[in-house]
Amino acid sequence: MLLTSTQHALLKSPVSSSFSPSCRFRMSSAGPALPPLPDNRIVGCGSVTLDFLAAVATYPKPDDKTRSTSSKVQGGGNAGNALTCASRLGLQPRLISKVADDSQGKGILEELEADAVDSSFIVVSDGGNSPFTYIIVDDETKTRTCIHTPGYPPMIPDDLTESKLLAAVDGARLVYFDGRLHDTALVIAQEATRRGIPILIDAERKREGLDDLLGLSSYAICSAKFPQSWTGAPSVTSALVSMLIKLPNLKFVVVTLGEDGCIMLERSNENGLTEEVDVEEILVALKYKIDTKTTLPTCVASSEVKLHAKGIGTVGGRLLLGTAEKIPPSELVDSTGAGDSFIGAILYALCTNMPPEKMLPFASQVAGINCRALGARTGLPRRSDPRLTSFLV
Repeated sequence: MLLTSTQHALLKSPVSSSFSPSCRFRMSSAGPALPPLPDNRIVGCGSVTLDFLAAVATYPKPDDKTRSTSSKVQGGGNAGNALTCASRLGLQPRLISKVADDSQGKGILEELEADAVDSSFIVVSDGGNSPFTYIIVDDETKTRTCIHTPGYPPMIPDDLTESKLLAAVDGARLVYFDGRLHDTALVIAQEATRRGIPILIDAERKREGLDDLLGLSSYAICSAKFPQSWTGAPSVTSALVSMLIKLPNLKFVVVTLGEDGCIMLERSNENGLTEEVDVEEILVALKYKIDTKTTLPTCVASSEVKLHAKGIGTVGGRLLLGTAEKIPPSELVDSTGAGDSFIGAILYALCTNMPPEKMLPFASQVAGINCRALGARTGLPRRSDPRLTSFLV
């Protein structure tokens, strides 16, 4: 591919910062002691489910009968998974959600409590049913198919008393929403905003009430298709610029791209920034700076400039490009919950003031570790996992 003169200049200029895995295994097997965690209480609101997982050699055709190669019954749901991940990494999460007083609800609560997720703010209804999901994992294509049954009755703001709300957010470092239970989430978000508590939103797809939550959020983690779907922009990077323009409270937005890694646009003050560069050209230049030989997650970042998207506008900031771990096919088991584990790691990184160029590879590493086991939570690593040590010291 031929590069423009601007792209050549970007390639010749030093990258403002980066994280490379080249030095990550120079430590002894024991590894250095991990530093103590700062105040690390967080609050999350969103879905919890019970997942019924079955792996099959190949996805069945209509009217076929097949046998599973492995199976598992395990807690799930975006918020439940992300906060379980955050807890295993050392945070102290509180979860606001709703289940029924059935056996599935009991199992959901017991599993969360076993992972030190505070479930005392989860509403338990008399009667109804807890949410559950059937998940078929195709061993051949490494994909999964989800069939979800929502819980009933659904959660409403009146389910969360004022005293419970105030107790939940008291002392919280960060509030997280997975985009569900939007009416209740908005009440929590408004209280968090009054207290100056930053909010992270999982923008997986367009949902009722999501725009209100986005408007109050400091950080957004998006699925691959969301930025363009929400903004109507012609490309992912121009959509990220559009999101920062439309959402002035956002400090950064990340779009996750599966095996292609992730892209982050971090806002900075435009005062003092004189250089204006097309955001698409920066992305091309960053791709040339990626170390394609390593199998471990890496990250490269541009310097702070005025990022311009044609037909959209300009925002001050820097673009970061992160890679995903290249997992050998023999080790890749199930991608269920990969995005949730990525978010759980981002929550940890924000609470520990991890710089973005280390945060993105860290979150990708956590997600990659989790993809090596069946289910959204089975493979979630703990803070003591040696594969994470170099990120945490």
